[in-house]
Amino acid sequence: MRRERREAGRPVRQEPFSGFGSRSVRRARLVVGLTFVFSLLACWYAVGLTQRLSPGGWTPPSADSVRAEAVLASEFRAGPPQLILLATAPDDSVDAPHASAAGRDLTRRLAADGRIAWVNSYWQHPLPSLRTKDADSALVLVRLRGDEQAVREAAGDIIDRFTGAHGPLRVSASGAAAVLDETERLSDEGMRHAEFVAVPLVLLILLWVLGSVTAALLPVVVGVVAVAATTAFLRLLDTTTEVSLLALNITTALGFGLAVDFSLLLVSRYREELAAGCGPERALRRTLRGAGRTVAFSAVIIAASLCALLLFPLPLLRSLAYAGATVVCASAVGALTVLPALLVLLGDRLDRWDVFARLRRPERAVSAGVWFRLARAVMRRPVLVSVGALALLVLLAAPVTQVRFGMYDDRILPASSPVAETSQRLRAEFGSQWVDAASVVLPRKPGAMSGSGSVAEAVADPALDAYARRLAQVPGVQRVDARTGTYRDGRRTAPPDASSGRFAGAGGTWLSVIPDGDDPLSPQGSRLAAALRAVPAPGPALVGGPGARLADTEHALAGRLPAVVGVTVLVTFVLLLAFTRSVLIPVKALVLNALGLAATSGILVAVFQQGHLAPLFGDVTAGGITDVVVPSLMFCVTFGLSMDYEVFLLSRIVDEHRRGSDTETAVAVGLQRTGGLFTSAALVFATVMAALALSSLVLLKLIGVGLALAVLLDCTVIRALLVPAVMRLAGRANWWLPRLGRRKHRPAPSPTPVPAAPMEAP
Repeated sequence: MRRERREAGRPVRQEPFSGFGSRSVRRARLVVGLTFVFSLLACWYAVGLTQRLSPGGWTPPSADSVRAEAVLASEFRAGPPQLILLATAPDDSVDAPHASAAGRDLTRRLAADGRIAWVNSYWQHPLPSLRTKDADSALVLVRLRGDEQAVREAAGDIIDRFTGAHGPLRVSASGAAAVLDETERLSDEGMRHAEFVAVPLVLLILLWVLGSVTAALLPVVVGVVAVAATTAFLRLLDTTTEVSLLALNITTALGFGLAVDFSLLLVSRYREELAAGCGPERALRRTLRGAGRTVAFSAVIIAASLCALLLFPLPLLRSLAYAGATVVCASAVGALTVLPALLVLLGDRLDRWDVFARLRRPERAVSAGVWFRLARAVMRRPVLVSVGALALLVLLAAPVTQVRFGMYDDRILPASSPVAETSQRLRAEFGSQWVDAASVVLPRKPGAMSGSGSVAEAVADPALDAYARRLAQVPGVQRVDARTGTYRDGRRTAPPDASSGRFAGAGGTWLSVIPDGDDPLSPQGSRLAAALRAVPAPGPALVGGPGARLADTEHALAGRLPAVVGVTVLVTFVLLLAFTRSVLIPVKALVLNALGLAATSGILVAVFQQGHLAPLFGDVTAGGITDVVVPSLMFCVTFGLSMDYEVFLLSRIVDEHRRGSDTETAVAVGLQRTGGLFTSAALVFATVMAALALSSLVLLKLIGVGLALAVLLDCTVIRALLVPAVMRLAGRANWWLPRLGRRKHRPAPSPTPVPAAPMEAP
């Protein structure tokens, strides 16, 4: 039998959230002490996590492009070089004696490094494709051993050791591993710069909103606990599956944002209960019974929605689902246990050290609040506001129709980066063969390829010759290099030479396909990969290379996207239906969230693909494409935070309506009670994200600007304008529920006797 407690002269059934919080309140010191010990142990366990996490995960492990690269490395000692060293002789030719000696010495030292699988240099094999026409530069191609993690660890050290001056040669680095190493370096710099700028601003905002130094630190404590728990979980998860480094960074931002949201809601409601005359413990119980239920529902909705990402086969998105669901739950548990315990221990000291006390306006009645008056003004002209706000969102979303999906490469680096400069020189002086070439692998090709590998045997392979001719006829192909020679426009233009032996392996062969353009990670590269796969082959064929990776990633995302969207919509609808006891309100929430995401996506396409606002952000187009995976990453954070704000607002609207208020009054009071909260939370999160826009790395600019705009659009245009207008137009239909789903509800406790509104955020 449930325990009952007597409040306000009547028996009230104890809610699970109230009981949960009461236990934290009664054992406040124990809860805080255990949390402190747990956080220390979690941080200790997670030491070195960033070095263990995978920098990749952008392509399904079972994709043909991944398998092609694995076969090339294991059976042919071939594949795309992960490091390309450009050796330049500024004062002489690379064929000069001193330059040749330095080049051979460089090659020998590289080959002696145990982390390197193979080296192919101009001074080893003097191929024309490895030297510029004026002979002032030559290439050294390096393939590293091991998986992505091993490559990541080795690349930075090798670049540091082997770039710079080598006698008469000046050596610089490019290639996928060099780009990744430079990206991580610039990302670390950008994050440190962002922290330096954002942390003081965030503390000032929290200090203004929460009213004291002590209260401002509470969300920080909850955020630290949540992030510590998540990093420890990811450290454990890393022992069984691949976990992405980017997923850790994204979920850290999400965890901090939710910690601020939950803490603001609970502290604000706690102060309302105190102002209504409740003692501290009773105020906490009532806070957790009302606002605690909101926090729990919000966390369940967000975590369940993030779990839909597990349907994608990309390790990056799957690890984001694991990390995201963990940090959401950890933020909610921290807010419902640690925060009440801290509030009890602080007591009257919660409101000490309010440095902005002289600047604050006196509290006003709810009906005199800014958000209340805004809601009333909107609901007086709901059609005009709805049409205007929807027109704005549609206008902002319009550039989405011109999106060009691709994958980022070295062009996300600033032009001043040494790696970016080297990559541009490679494209200009050597073409795309060493950077952008596709690989077609025939791992079990029968016939001549299993023989001695002689030139005569290669010429006598009619099946491979015919296949190479067909590949060379594909639109967008500049040249095909094979064991049987070189092909252009469907004709063999050169017989095999001494270097053609590299295309032979134990029982198989492979071909190198050089594209016409220099952007294989664009839609053209994806279409070229599809065309190569459509060419009839003399045996099982695997197509690899940048364009093939893009095609495989697009196929994986597009194939699972309907299921992911369907699961997300269904789970969110069912949970919001249970929370609000309304059919229309969940539908409205999903539609408005979708409009907000579309508007944000349109802005990102306009800025980061089409180059608008270049005077403000610089050249951030990165090849004129939108990365195919980044929208999914941003969807996780923006959907989570926007749904969080929606639940905050709906909880007060629904409670007010259940107490007997009409729809307009319920909406106005609900917005007044929560508008300052979610706007302040959005401002905190947007400040952190906007600081990332100061980075020189296009990817960080994109994530920072995108997430900042998303939350600001959500809390202004959608929550403050569209929600009141749409609910006013819907009227009584807002509360419609089929008869089978109806049951009586006891109104949540409310400090309604108090006429003052909570402090308004700036």
